[in-house]
Amino acid sequence: MRYGFIIPTGDPRTVAELAHEAEEAGWDGAFYWDGMAVGGDWDEVGGHVYDPWVVMAAMAMRTDRVRLGAIVTPPSRRRPWKLARETMTLDRLSNGRLVVPVGLGAVDSFGRVGEETDRKTRAAMLDEGLQILTGLWSGEPFAFDGDHYRLGEMAFRPPPVQRPRIPIWVVGAWPRPKSMARALRYDGILPNFFDPDGSMGEGTPERYAEIAAHVAERRTEPGPFEIVVEGVTPADDPAQAADIVRPFAAAGGTWWVESPWQAPNQPDDLRRRIAAGPPRVG
Repeated sequence: MRYGFIIPTGDPRTVAELAHEAEEAGWDGAFYWDGMAVGGDWDEVGGHVYDPWVVMAAMAMRTDRVRLGAIVTPPSRRRPWKLARETMTLDRLSNGRLVVPVGLGAVDSFGRVGEETDRKTRAAMLDEGLQILTGLWSGEPFAFDGDHYRLGEMAFRPPPVQRPRIPIWVVGAWPRPKSMARALRYDGILPNFFDPDGSMGEGTPERYAEIAAHVAERRTEPGPFEIVVEGVTPADDPAQAADIVRPFAAAGGTWWVESPWQAPNQPDDLRRRIAAGPPRVG
């Protein structure tokens, strides 16, 4: 298992410095986030929102080893050809360390700026956007004619450092077949869990084991596939932190991403947890 840390608060320089500290403390990934200014409860845990691509460029310049990414980007809120340029540029700036976690996005922030809010439409836009991303990343002549996007033939050069593509991690709804099929076409999954009544459920180790079995049975694409677990562990008790993570590693999780979304999570709080190091299970 590898270990990442989401840095949800701090100005761009502070986030970049925290990413450097995460690398020094032995973490394998330093992640930011991609969202609109939503206000409300977010004011209690930071309130300030910065452009993820600018922030991750600063993170890339202060690190040499850790994986970088924004958890998560909704491609339906971004022009896919512009997203292709941004991600390629950041992949080159970081010497091939970028991952691109993607999802449908939060409906409330979409509606506030006039973006599409219908879930099925956003899912279709996500599928088309990912096809465009991977086509443009190839560096070869590429055209696209879909229901939501049309692209005349062009070749985006240079291509990313990573081949055949920058890894894409997809938010997948377990056990919904269409959502899982989308994730399996790419390089990793950030699971959401749904109970039989349609409500959001808990991501237990048993459910992660079900996903791991599903991946082993159904995925036909080449290359590794990451199963990402998000959670929080204590800074002051390494044994307890490892105990929290160990069942998820045994269930097939390949990344633990420390996700301090809730207060207290100001930069000094994050710094203490980062310095304590990853919750390694061996």
